[in-house]
Amino acid sequence: RRFLTSKEEFHAFLRAGAEPGDRDKHEEEEEEQVSSCQSEPPAKRVRAEDPGQDGENQEGAGAEEKERPERKRARGQNKSRPCMKPKHYEQSRLCPSVTQGCPGKCHFGPRCRFLHDVGEYLAGKPSDLGRRCVLFDTFGRCPYGVTCRFGRAHLAHGHHNVVNAALAQRWEGKLLVRNNLPKELQQQLRKRKFIFQKAEEFLRGLQPRHGAAGKGGKASGCSAEEQEVSHCTAPLERGEGDGPQGPVQGEDPKVEAPASHGIGDGDGAAPSIPTVGPLTDEDITKLRPCEKKKLEIQGKLYLAPLTTCGNLPFRRVCKRFGADVTCGEMAVCTNLLQGQSSEWALLKRHHTEDVFGVQLEGAFPDTMTRCAELLNRTIEVDFVDINVGCPIDLVYKKGGGCALMTRSNKFEQIVRGMNSVLDVPLTVKIRTGVQEKVNVAHKIIPKIREWGASMVTLHGRSREQRYTRSADWEYIAQCARIASPMPLFGNGDILSYEDANRAMEMGVSGIMIARQVPVGALIKPWLFTEIKEQRHWDISSRERLDILKDFTNYGLEHWGSDTQGVEKTRKFLLEWLSFLCRYIPVGLLERLPQRINERPPYYLGRDYLETLMASQNVDDWIKISELLLGPVPPGFTFLPKHKANSYR
Repeated sequence: RRFLTSKEEFHAFLRAGAEPGDRDKHEEEEEEQVSSCQSEPPAKRVRAEDPGQDGENQEGAGAEEKERPERKRARGQNKSRPCMKPKHYEQSRLCPSVTQGCPGKCHFGPRCRFLHDVGEYLAGKPSDLGRRCVLFDTFGRCPYGVTCRFGRAHLAHGHHNVVNAALAQRWEGKLLVRNNLPKELQQQLRKRKFIFQKAEEFLRGLQPRHGAAGKGGKASGCSAEEQEVSHCTAPLERGEGDGPQGPVQGEDPKVEAPASHGIGDGDGAAPSIPTVGPLTDEDITKLRPCEKKKLEIQGKLYLAPLTTCGNLPFRRVCKRFGADVTCGEMAVCTNLLQGQSSEWALLKRHHTEDVFGVQLEGAFPDTMTRCAELLNRTIEVDFVDINVGCPIDLVYKKGGGCALMTRSNKFEQIVRGMNSVLDVPLTVKIRTGVQEKVNVAHKIIPKIREWGASMVTLHGRSREQRYTRSADWEYIAQCARIASPMPLFGNGDILSYEDANRAMEMGVSGIMIARQVPVGALIKPWLFTEIKEQRHWDISSRERLDILKDFTNYGLEHWGSDTQGVEKTRKFLLEWLSFLCRYIPVGLLERLPQRINERPPYYLGRDYLETLMASQNVDDWIKISELLLGPVPPGFTFLPKHKANSYR
């Protein structure tokens, strides 16, 4: 209890630890923020205002009326977040041709909007952030040259980029990050020239079987060919109907196939797509389920796909702490089919990720099946996961995510179609159901096993619950027995090795550590070490800062060490800090372990840094980022993705 404090003392302590010059400058600002309308998380406000229920903290009726709308719980996403684009923090950028050492080869010539004069660029370039460049120290060469924000480490006289030949030779020819998007493939996708042979064969077989279903099935209203096609091409997130190889509304998808006849179409079947090259057994005989590659991850620790925060640098941090299986962030299938670079970036795989999968989101069998075939032929993964657990409205209202649990016919077509075109195992992630007290997962899991999925992950909450309340592990155990012999991983409320042990006793094949409230892996990535070593780790604030330092180094490797890369690394670091601040040090707890849905009252840490890391104020997170990445650009603003994650 000696660590407990009040809101005012907490902020006064942090102000006292600031620089003397900054203290007077920001004192009035911070006091306004502390007393602002969104001054603290609702859970803390309830605790602080409990005495007011006995009449001790009551104010005038007019003041209560003013505060009433401000007490509304902050939930959902901040959809109008300020976007700091490169032009906001770097007005004059150097042409990439100059950075790469070939200024005479700029394809745009005099029309280029970037600078070609190095001296002019350096005159306006922000000051360096440090004396050591992580790219130069690791790989012996920094590809960002004069634009690097740590350039003094590798720039010689005349702005010459120094290369450590011995170190660079050690990394030469090694592919550190796989699953990049080649320009040729991107052009094929944008021009709709990529041929989906296996997917088209499966989709042609859907129509007769669908028409024969009659009036009984849920999708029987789509028995007409036009209605089926219109549903499959309904606009999804950022242009579902405009995806490559996606037929225009009202057209027959079979029109896309060439009219030439191939093998096996002599009995009036639809014309097949001509192939080039030798005929193999796989062209004639499909792999049986028992011949497919197996997913042997029972008993392993699975880091779930975490939107926004589950990026490659964060996965590297978790991998270092003992995560066995990693998965990329949720990718929208239509964006992948359109060749969007930002969506393909979610599929990148670091060479240290030995068991790696990708997660796809979609609502219709045509786009999901085509996307599965595309990934099967172009990237290296160990499994593909279907997201049937996403609760957000943007996905649900388009028929994806949790909505697939209520669209059994479309769900079946998606699973069967993707399984038919993939050479790697197919997994599915679901929730208990859509409504809070109506569990349907136990009815769907046997069907998923029958449709050909290799594994199911069950999150023990419904869509209505989102990420609140406790996960229903009794129900997860019931579903694990129903799923047998198919592996079932449980997901929900894992924040300590004791939670993991109780979960494994329920009979699940393994546990997924994902994005609960607060998020197990995001709040303490060393959780994987705790589970494997069966101990509570009282990690110090200095060790936690070293973890953040590793993340920034990984981020500079991944996103770049120029101004744009530094600010992108800062953005994702701040998103992570919006979860990391909820960790309560083991040495301060009255009882072990910390519960995942509990928020503590205000407390002072054992040192200034520990207290700073416990703050849920955005400005304190920015202060931590400045310890690692230098001062923020002028006019910098940040708002976390989720409203409940912070206050200003």
